[in-house]
Amino acid sequence: MKNLVIIGHPDNSSFCYNGIYKTVVDCLENAGQEYKVIDLYRDSFTRPRDKVIATYKELVTWSDQLYFISPVWWFRLTPRMEIFFDEVLIPGFAYKFVNITKLYAYPKPFLKDKKVRTYMTHGAPALPVKTLYLNSVKLRLVMGVYSFVFGWKLALFTKTKQFWSVPFVSDAKRKKYLNVVRKDVLRDIKKETKSS
Repeated sequence: MKNLVIIGHPDNSSFCYNGIYKTVVDCLENAGQEYKVIDLYRDSFTRPRDKVIATYKELVTWSDQLYFISPVWWFRLTPRMEIFFDEVLIPGFAYKFVNITKLYAYPKPFLKDKKVRTYMTHGAPALPVKTLYLNSVKLRLVMGVYSFVFGWKLALFTKTKQFWSVPFVSDAKRKKYLNVVRKDVLRDIKKETKSS
């Protein structure tokens, strides 16, 4: 299985980078899995960025499994992760609109064969985000981005995990979060091994 890990955090001492990303990569390496990394905050985003975007598209095309890792800032993922969505997952490459009527169209996904897993970290606790804000970050990501390019799959909801109050929880809680990541990646590897 060809794995693409997309990390969207500028601080390599962060939980996203030093915790989740490191855990995903360690699991892939220890299992002898092939993987490549897009490190959005280590790559140059100076305009024009045609070359880096073309490279990202090649990596997405190459991959079977994608792992997205990002904190949530202002109820969305980091700016460079959003740029990745805006400039890589574009019409013609990731999807196209198919007209139903003169005024209405639906997105036809071109990347529906890809498996996707996402880890988002929040500074906020779960209760207000899931109730008062209707879990809008996850809903917008899965329904407003992923469904367009990866198609309608229940797995896009179940494999988009959110870790809550990350700056404030204990080390023991963070270890539990990382255990979830480890189990997920190992499950992905095992499932792929069985199907090969």
